[in-house]
Amino acid sequence: MLPDGRRLHLNHGPIDLVIEAFGAADERQRAYRQAVDRFGTVLDELVAELTMLRQPAGARARRFRGAVAQRMEDAVSPFSERFVTPMAAVAGAVADEMLAAMIAGRTLERAYVNDGGDIAIFLAEGEEMKAAIAGTGHGFDGRVTIRAQHAVRGIATSGWRGRSHSLGIADAVTVLASSGAAADAAATLIANAVDLPGHEGVTRARAVDLAPDSDLGERLVTTGVPALSSEEVAEALGRGLAAAEEFRRRGLIAAAALFLQGEGRSCGRLAPPLSQASSPSPSPGYAPSGPFGPPRFAGGGTAVAAVLGLAPPPFTGGGRPPEGVCRNPWIFQGAERSYRYLELVQGGIECLILPSARSRF
Repeated sequence: MLPDGRRLHLNHGPIDLVIEAFGAADERQRAYRQAVDRFGTVLDELVAELTMLRQPAGARARRFRGAVAQRMEDAVSPFSERFVTPMAAVAGAVADEMLAAMIAGRTLERAYVNDGGDIAIFLAEGEEMKAAIAGTGHGFDGRVTIRAQHAVRGIATSGWRGRSHSLGIADAVTVLASSGAAADAAATLIANAVDLPGHEGVTRARAVDLAPDSDLGERLVTTGVPALSSEEVAEALGRGLAAAEEFRRRGLIAAAALFLQGEGRSCGRLAPPLSQASSPSPSPGYAPSGPFGPPRFAGGGTAVAAVLGLAPPPFTGGGRPPEGVCRNPWIFQGAERSYRYLELVQGGIECLILPSARSRF
């Protein structure tokens, strides 16, 4: 257990999980024991089928022996018109499998499994989970309420700044979908689509030169992105938004938020408009846009406080919020900025997705 006594931390090789269940104490403890029991063989099962998992998916899903591997394949198969391997869904699939194991036979109110930022969610009837997304250095970029009646049960984020390689230049793409695996696969592909093909300032390298066993083979992955003009940012985000809208029309995702160099785009609607929310009026620096709220805040921390109803947090690329705002220290690695973590906070926001290092699985 983590020091807070509420969350379970499981780690094996590249898999790093933070798990929390809500409900009666005895039910939570049984759920945690079930999670521990299931976790013991997850990595070995994946390794046993790794060669096939690194091969591109087709429209017809292949059959795998392991449950996690099958979740990965089933998640990427609908996207097979683009180059994608099951590895694009590995973290989300692990989260889904662990969540299924921990809630089996248990009576819980809600629960989540966070695999390095790819998150699987359980909600009992009538329950909800509120999330805030921290974006590109201006604090919270938006919020979303996931309710039991919604189809969303997974959140995932991808981008070129994370530890997993990306073909695109997105700082971050966060996706809400029916499962962690589906969100993971879609976030990967939308992040790939946020791009400026042929831009001389974007540096790239063959994936195999950075990781000899990469499923991306000789494809060029992004290693650096220069400061871009507003027109270039708009063009790149437009490419990604087109992919996100396509996936949403096909029913593969519920919503997505895309971020690049302080700008954002979003598609889909899940949370009510902020005008209907029970929080103070936003400051003049706040500019709402899309289902996730604003893509950025001109007013910094003060605008964040106004929208979320919290004391203004000193979110300036590091440090911790004021006492009482967050139950746990914020996890922030300013140099890496891979936008992937889940934390529970007070003030009505339960899930905070913010920059952090992520695991490969």
